[in-house]
Amino acid sequence: HPNNFCLRILVFLFQHKDAYQAILDGVKGGAKEKRLAAQFIPKFFKHFPELADSAINAQLDLCEDEDVSIRRQAIKELPQFATGDNLPRVADILTQLLQSDDSAEFNLVNNALLSIFKMDAKGTLGGLFSQILQGEDIVRERAIKFLSTKLKTLPEEVMTKEVEEFILTESKKVLEDVTGEEFVLFMKILSGLKSLQTVSGRQQLVELVAEQADLEQTFNPSDPDCVDRLLQCTRQAVPLFSKNVHSTRFVTYFCEHVLPNLSSLTTPVEGLDIQLEVLKLLAEMSSFCGDMEKLESNLKKLFDKLLEYMPLPPEEAENGENAGNEEPKLQFSYVECLLYSFHQLGRKLPDFLTAKLNAEKLKDFKIRLQYFARGLQVYIRQLRLALQGKTGEALKTEEVTVDLFHIPPSYKSTVTLSWKPVQKADASQKRASEDTTSSSPPKKASAGPKRDARQIYNPPSGKYSSNLGSFSYGKLGSLEELVILVP
Repeated sequence: HPNNFCLRILVFLFQHKDAYQAILDGVKGGAKEKRLAAQFIPKFFKHFPELADSAINAQLDLCEDEDVSIRRQAIKELPQFATGDNLPRVADILTQLLQSDDSAEFNLVNNALLSIFKMDAKGTLGGLFSQILQGEDIVRERAIKFLSTKLKTLPEEVMTKEVEEFILTESKKVLEDVTGEEFVLFMKILSGLKSLQTVSGRQQLVELVAEQADLEQTFNPSDPDCVDRLLQCTRQAVPLFSKNVHSTRFVTYFCEHVLPNLSSLTTPVEGLDIQLEVLKLLAEMSSFCGDMEKLESNLKKLFDKLLEYMPLPPEEAENGENAGNEEPKLQFSYVECLLYSFHQLGRKLPDFLTAKLNAEKLKDFKIRLQYFARGLQVYIRQLRLALQGKTGEALKTEEVTVDLFHIPPSYKSTVTLSWKPVQKADASQKRASEDTTSSSPPKKASAGPKRDARQIYNPPSGKYSSNLGSFSYGKLGSLEELVILVP
């Protein structure tokens, strides 16, 4: 009878070892006995160290009981077993219990893990990483998500430098074999560590990403997983770059291996304009490129690729009309990325256009550039007509001075890519190298988060004058930045 069972506990508990054993045996009884056992096993656990293994096993049995109320009670009491050498084992058990599909139960497990985290962070992490490395897929997945969401909530006295170093060490083991989604989560975890928000810390993260990207391996543009892994990793690296943490290794790889194969790239992500995605990443990285060994050669690759997207004006018939059926489509998004990258890298070799190109090729470039600028001017004029009378942040403009046809180019102006937010310069503000930022890795699997396909701007067809003198810019908005400061 439950009352007799409880009486035995009270009378004999501190006198007889078999009294505590009787409590342990209660896990084999009925529902009432199990509920009592779920409470009393942890309550008197510390008084019987010789029965520690049996007690933990008994409580674990209750955590797997068919009765959800018994499971919840048993899980709630688990932190009481987390003493001394038992803590990593309790953390391991709780990590396995993260696979529960019962929301209340799942929350209890999370709370229990956070509770023992505050007792011994390294011991708790040991249990978590043990399951991440060796546990079932569902346990691994949820343990990683636990780390990515809960670590940032822990106070500094828990997340000490020693604890963060342990997380980095264990994370490197996991990153030897991860999926794309897991890689993103681990970069989020590591980027949030205080010790890795310094310049040297971010440099460590960049090197970690470079290893995952396999930049030493031959690039295979026809392998979707190879392409996706490179893009996934580069996306994670971009927020880490700064004037002190250079993107040179990535930019060099893109110029030498990816640009020449741009048209043959494949991707497993449906609806993604893979060529534009590559060019946008290259543009974002180019601002922080350091000294490059083959700068002239890579500028030549960028320049040749730029010409592919800047067509010559259509030939005119004797009557002044176009000889062809259609005018070339101007792909503003592609040109913006290539121009920006060329402009950023060209700062280190400012005489490239005038000294490295022959007169005929330079003249050809000027003609293409003029034609493109005319197309942009017409497109902007029609866009502004369509936006007349409308208000909102998207319609705000900035005063920008642009000399589109200045050769050699001017490198004094600051250019903002059209998809990036415009930020006011502030000399007193530190660059994001000290900020917290939050994709390949895995089992060399692909599949990172999909990015929305980008719209390519197609200007309306029309006839463009060849008179350069009348072209000028006044107040400019973000769309006009598509071809700002063409080198």
